[in-house]
Amino acid sequence: MAMKAQKSANVARKPVNVEGAKGVAIRVLISKDDGAPTFAMRMFEVQPGGHTPLHRHPHEHEVFVLQGSGTFVHEGKDHPISPEDVVFVPGGDEHCFKNAGNSILRFLCLVPLSGA
Repeated sequence: MAMKAQKSANVARKPVNVEGAKGVAIRVLISKDDGAPTFAMRMFEVQPGGHTPLHRHPHEHEVFVLQGSGTFVHEGKDHPISPEDVVFVPGGDEHCFKNAGNSILRFLCLVPLSGA
């Protein structure tokens, strides 16, 4: 297993082109391609007015908000989020992230590799 250390800006930024997503990009910071055996670390960037799709899946999420402000929608309830907030999304729960501000909403999302 190789060590990895680099700036997140040097990791390819790719648009999230799935139904229900608007103005969302992802950088896969650490994954099985880097030799990670258990978790993937991804950074999402949501443009003002953008959102991830409302969805559910069997794996959990651990989220850390880096920048911007927004709304975490969980099982139909809105929760405001801003820098330094942490969010745990249990597997199977319906959720999405919305940018409610005027700048990019940027957050880290860690998932088990089975869900990446």
